[in-house]
Amino acid sequence: MKVNYKKITETPSNYDDLEQMDTSTILESINREDQKIAEAVSRVIPQITVLVDMIAERFMSGGRLFYIGAGTSGRLGILDASEIPPTFGMPHSKVIGLIAGGDVAIRKAVEFAEDSTEQAWKDLKEFNVNEKDVVVGIAASGTTPYVLGGIREAKKNGLLTAGITNNPGSPLASESNISIEIEVGPEFVTGSTRMKSGTSQKLVLNMISTALMIRIGRVKGNKMVNMQLSNTKLVDRGTRYLIEELGLDYKDAEKALLKYGSVKKAVEALKTH
Repeated sequence: MKVNYKKITETPSNYDDLEQMDTSTILESINREDQKIAEAVSRVIPQITVLVDMIAERFMSGGRLFYIGAGTSGRLGILDASEIPPTFGMPHSKVIGLIAGGDVAIRKAVEFAEDSTEQAWKDLKEFNVNEKDVVVGIAASGTTPYVLGGIREAKKNGLLTAGITNNPGSPLASESNISIEIEVGPEFVTGSTRMKSGTSQKLVLNMISTALMIRIGRVKGNKMVNMQLSNTKLVDRGTRYLIEELGLDYKDAEKALLKYGSVKKAVEALKTH
């Protein structure tokens, strides 16, 4: 494929002779580059806003959110999706991350898995995707065949599509209904997109999923009132939320939390009494 745009993610680092730096200089230089990331993300908030509002609309009518990616980008999508059930009490079937090469690729790179333009759509069809669903493709380069193929087919079949990329003007940006182009500049180690590019993607995914969960009512005030009570820490957190909300003592708050299964349900039940 002929590339007629500048691949910022492949441009040389702003630093050279890295092997001659002492440890402190290496770390200070990485940190100096990392400080540019939040500013780059701030510039794409308008596009993220449009995406979140459109996902929320589809969610309320039964739609789902899918992330597709390869390598670091795929792992970040899976990470974000996996944190939705424990944090917000949503079913695992509502936000789903797919990675080129399948689940084995989460821990170990699968050679050439990202080079298939057909596989992502095959993976998506396993979930019986429909026009209520949203597919977000994540690729620092904006050229990953697995992601591009999935986005093209999803769009062709009437799904809303978005692309998160670090190369403005890339094929992923042009193929997606909504393009989120985060220009973080060259990596500290030339081409190592697990660094600034990956960090920027994580920030954007945090924003998408958190804003979405707030918009659909999974947060009250500033509390995770629907979180799963899957460990002692979370039970304690939920208990303290109930103490704050209802003025109960610790023992009664914990008992109510465990009885009703979530902060939200406990508050709803006890406030009606």
